[in-house]
Amino acid sequence: MPRSVRHEYAGAVYHAMCRGNNGQAIYKTDKGRRLFLSTLDEVCQQTGWRIHAYVLMSNHYHLLLETPEANLVSGMKWFQGAYTQRFNAMFKCRGHLFQGRYKALPVEVGEDESYFRAVGNYIHLNPYRAGLAGVGLDKPLEAFRWSSYGAYIGAAKTCPKWLSRDRLLKSCGFSGPASERLARYRDLLEVQMGGGGAGDAASEVVEKQLKRGWYVGGDAFRAILTGMIDHSSDNLRGEQRQAHDEMEAERLLSHAILALGICEADLLLMKSTQAEKQAIVWMLKKYTTITVVWLASRLSMGHRTNASRAISVFDRANDPIRVGLKDKMLQITG
Repeated sequence: MPRSVRHEYAGAVYHAMCRGNNGQAIYKTDKGRRLFLSTLDEVCQQTGWRIHAYVLMSNHYHLLLETPEANLVSGMKWFQGAYTQRFNAMFKCRGHLFQGRYKALPVEVGEDESYFRAVGNYIHLNPYRAGLAGVGLDKPLEAFRWSSYGAYIGAAKTCPKWLSRDRLLKSCGFSGPASERLARYRDLLEVQMGGGGAGDAASEVVEKQLKRGWYVGGDAFRAILTGMIDHSSDNLRGEQRQAHDEMEAERLLSHAILALGICEADLLLMKSTQAEKQAIVWMLKKYTTITVVWLASRLSMGHRTNASRAISVFDRANDPIRVGLKDKMLQITG
């Protein structure tokens, strides 16, 4: 399977996670958990990373990670490598600790930071979803020690220097004295655990994106990330490749419309046998990897066979009109 591309840029925020190899525990004991957090402390000092939320589950971890500099890959390589070596030495183990590559999904941030907030709360609610602690269970959520949640509500004895709480609290709309903000954050998560978290559009989609997506955010953020992908890169998985190809097709389509002196509305109304429409369909299929299904839908051609037929007819045509149109399309693609 192709590896997912890493988007690195200054000021990026990620949901980072990784599981143990073959589902194995990645800490074993509280001593191992403290080792993990001390290694996280070191990498934050080295890289300038800011951790906004974390949770250590038995066989995986979650981080809401901000990189003021574009150094995700080098930092994660050192972090997981150093922790693996230390873990193996501590517990007299050998071999791989983690299952493949870590996941690091870019998170959309903006004025309201709704996706940032949703990811932070998602991380803190992991012990609740696992049935370990929280509303309706034997222990309150703060009883789960290996999470930043305790520090967020003032239940932890100390707050690590590398843990930044202000941004997540602000994204929840909390201001004022620290004690008041911490109490309001606890109330917020207890409401969500009680089933009262509906209404936040970002929260409704974030869990699905974290499980199966390659980013966390809206369509505009997706377009920005897609535009960062090097056109020559083969290091893309399915959804990323599809996003890239559609963006490139839309770019070429806009240039073709301009070159032919028509508007998009007129193009969509044309029959699939019209030379101008055939030219555009032929060019898009030849110079991107989009499907004929996408072409038929995007250009209002009905069934996909109409797009296939238009491409085939135009490719074989040698009449002056279509030859001239083919030259125009080739000029667009450079």
